[in-house]
Amino acid sequence: MPEEKYAREWARRLRARVLSGLYVDLNRDYRNTIFLAGSGRSGTTWLSDIINYKNEYRYVFEPFHPEKVEICRHFRHKQYLRPDDRREAFLYPAQTILSGALRNRWADRFHSRFVSERRLIKDIRANLMLGWIRANFPEMLMVFLLRHPCAVANSKVKLGWKPDVNDFLSQKALVEDFLWPFEDEMRSAKTDFERHVFSWCVENYVPLVQLNYGEAHLAFYENLAENPKSELGRMFAFMGKDFDESIFERMKKPSLLSRERSAVLSGERLADSWRNQVMAAQLERTIDILRLFGLDAVYSEKTMPDTDGAFSLMGAGR
Repeated sequence: MPEEKYAREWARRLRARVLSGLYVDLNRDYRNTIFLAGSGRSGTTWLSDIINYKNEYRYVFEPFHPEKVEICRHFRHKQYLRPDDRREAFLYPAQTILSGALRNRWADRFHSRFVSERRLIKDIRANLMLGWIRANFPEMLMVFLLRHPCAVANSKVKLGWKPDVNDFLSQKALVEDFLWPFEDEMRSAKTDFERHVFSWCVENYVPLVQLNYGEAHLAFYENLAENPKSELGRMFAFMGKDFDESIFERMKKPSLLSRERSAVLSGERLADSWRNQVMAAQLERTIDILRLFGLDAVYSEKTMPDTDGAFSLMGAGR
């Protein structure tokens, strides 16, 4: 029964929480880290479970959370840093996190491997720092996950997450470098759904145009759901690793942070799970907002992404 499988998964996670602080990280070279980034509610926890399906990595969860991790307390929730920024106040925490020196109850709470030499770090607050991370830690593997903004915005609204576009617009460097053409439109957004779409655009537009092709692997939630063998093949080739058939069993288990398990249990397509909850007017407005940023080259009224459109944006801000 699916319910029994999820009960076993909860038990596994409970054991992980009990044992999360009991581990040895043997290698402090940042190059032994895979960094997974994406917007909140885009499936990053699910993808981290897939990447770590053999429990090969020390799993570090959301270490740039300023309210949960002391060394990041001075970071904004969605901190933007220019690639040439060399302030030690930001470099030191990043070095500590990426090298595995951080020990923190929040970040370690899902870790379940006692001895590790490699790390998988997953964070939804680091999108606007990816260009900076790449400039300062150039040999670290980076995976960047995208998902349709309607799916992301709808999920956040359902969970009661409050968007704060002012967190972006109050960052002078971010506005000067990227957001000044969109500032008036962002401030005039009328609903939480619209503001979440604008947030999605900022969080995905900035890293896409800052990163060159090959500096990060672009993964797409919809492709993982609809064509997993091909999407995983691309990703694992980027990481220089193989995978076996057991990974597909792992993929059948949406993460415990997901609200889409009901879609799996009912047989509904994961990629389409938002469509019966988003009104036509909301979808139309989403496309209008995407068009402002040029992100309609990636997502449209269709469910599936245009991957070539995403790749074409990479490096546009250089």
